[in-house]
Amino acid sequence: MKARKLLQGKDMGLCSCPACKKLNQIENEYCSRCQNPLRLRDDTSLQKSWALLITAAILLIPANIYPITMLTKQGKVTYDTIFSGITHLVQSDMLPIAIIVFTASILVPWLKIIGLAFYLTAISFNLPIPKRPLMAGFHIIEWIGRWSMLDLFVISITVALVNMGQLLDAKPAPAATAFALVILFTQLAAKVLDTRLLWDQLDTEDDANRKA
Repeated sequence: MKARKLLQGKDMGLCSCPACKKLNQIENEYCSRCQNPLRLRDDTSLQKSWALLITAAILLIPANIYPITMLTKQGKVTYDTIFSGITHLVQSDMLPIAIIVFTASILVPWLKIIGLAFYLTAISFNLPIPKRPLMAGFHIIEWIGRWSMLDLFVISITVALVNMGQLLDAKPAPAATAFALVILFTQLAAKVLDTRLLWDQLDTEDDANRKA
């Protein structure tokens, strides 16, 4: 069948309000419902997202190199990085917790940064990739990224339980701050991106053929 061109809101003279999502005429400067300023596309969001993602990738290095927990037992201070902490959990026969920490602390952050970099590259260089699966993947990455904070919750609970039992003194180390910032910046990188740019610049004909 002959591919049909898919119309977007801007092709019909419509623009959605970024605040209340009401459809407005493009020529309007403010939303007719909430009076929020209207903008057809936020082209600066791509640069903002790149900046936040690069910052998160840089912070991921100290988050993995520097210690994330500090343990004091009988006056002796020991430090654990994410990797050494996972190793100790495995050696202590706490494999389920080790899997959770590995997934939340290593797998999810790296996959999210790589995934977001792929999407931003697709927009920046106008790669011919179908928009629908790409958009679905973007929302999956955005949702999964929220679970990265699980590792910090595990550390907090462990510290509380250890201190409550008065076995030893446990405190978060500098890498915990860096890791929290990685989560924050990756979340912001996904949030600030105007996803409508995906629909404008990627492969239109492929999606039209799918629907034809």
